[in-house]
Amino acid sequence: MKALTWQGKRTVTVEEVPDPQIQQPEDAIIRVTSSAICGSDLHLYELLGPFLDRGDILGHEPMGVVVEVGANVTSLQPGDRVVIPFNIACGECLFCRRGLQSQCETTQVREYGSGAALFGYTKLYGQVPGGQAEYLRVPLADYNHIKVAPDLPDERYLFLSDILPTAWQGVEYAQVPEGGTLAVMGLGPVGQFVARVGRHRGHRVIAVDPVPERRAMAERHGTETLDLTDTVVAEIRDTTEGRGADSVVDAVGLEAHGNSGIEFVQKAVGLLPDPAARQLLDKAGIDRLAAVYASIDAVRRGGTVSLSGVYAGDADILPMKTMFDKQVTLRMGQCNVKNWIDDLLPLVEDAADPLGVMDLTTHHAPLDDAPDLYRTFQQKEDGCIKVVLHPSTV
Repeated sequence: MKALTWQGKRTVTVEEVPDPQIQQPEDAIIRVTSSAICGSDLHLYELLGPFLDRGDILGHEPMGVVVEVGANVTSLQPGDRVVIPFNIACGECLFCRRGLQSQCETTQVREYGSGAALFGYTKLYGQVPGGQAEYLRVPLADYNHIKVAPDLPDERYLFLSDILPTAWQGVEYAQVPEGGTLAVMGLGPVGQFVARVGRHRGHRVIAVDPVPERRAMAERHGTETLDLTDTVVAEIRDTTEGRGADSVVDAVGLEAHGNSGIEFVQKAVGLLPDPAARQLLDKAGIDRLAAVYASIDAVRRGGTVSLSGVYAGDADILPMKTMFDKQVTLRMGQCNVKNWIDDLLPLVEDAADPLGVMDLTTHHAPLDDAPDLYRTFQQKEDGCIKVVLHPSTV
């Protein structure tokens, strides 16, 4: 089959690789009809190479059609149409039962002290082959799927794999009070959905992003937008009676604009031999924290900052005096996808499309175009906000 593989920093290629096989009786194989490029994939493209091997198959936002099931799979059969959540969980352990599928005890990657295994996401999360490929092996398939109707387009359902539940959880964690104001840092795909979920729940939403096309998309869905400038925190305060937003969602993460010195260090670490770089990133990694610093500044006293953007540094410095003095609540974590599906499935199937799932994708393409589109997405060129690949259309 064809698959999108990591070959080095800013180098991904489509290669012929062996078809996945049933390895355990709980596995299933799906033919991938749609697979998105996630903002988190860009961290692999740019920074997290020390935790990857050449030839690793990327991608964690797939859906498709079941073609084969293992002997112990009871809830799926060939021909079923499914979305595959990005985290791999058992559904039975203590954490899964408590709605914390991203911490699943069955699939935790204990070698690195990480939570549940993820598709297509480095040694830190199990090095499981990903879904930017024509076929995908799904472990523990009875639990790790979302069965969907056969008659609606992929775009209705695809974002249930990651970014829509991630946004929903981000707003849940933000604890926006009734009639409150939610600020959103970043209007990439997750930030777009965070803003729409906030509007759907009746909140005032103010979002910050430097890219005009992203601001324009958010404005179509009722979001107030601000450019990313040196005065943006003051602007948020000015429009919230001087207090700041009740809640802020940071939908940017570790590669925020700014912190040029840290950007230099990140790039320098990437030049080290992989074992040394892995050790340094694992124990002393630092992130570009401009977005989280701005979030802490922009939230009102007693407010909540919710982190949906990915962070990976264990030596990050947070302004603890400010956070303590302002009595800020900070919530974060990988999305627990299956925990939110009952809330989200009726919304994506609603003909009115209240969360605008049909107004996010800017680029549809065959798998062969993936390398060019990784570059386009990273550089924010050609109005690129969300890319959906179509590995198999048969």
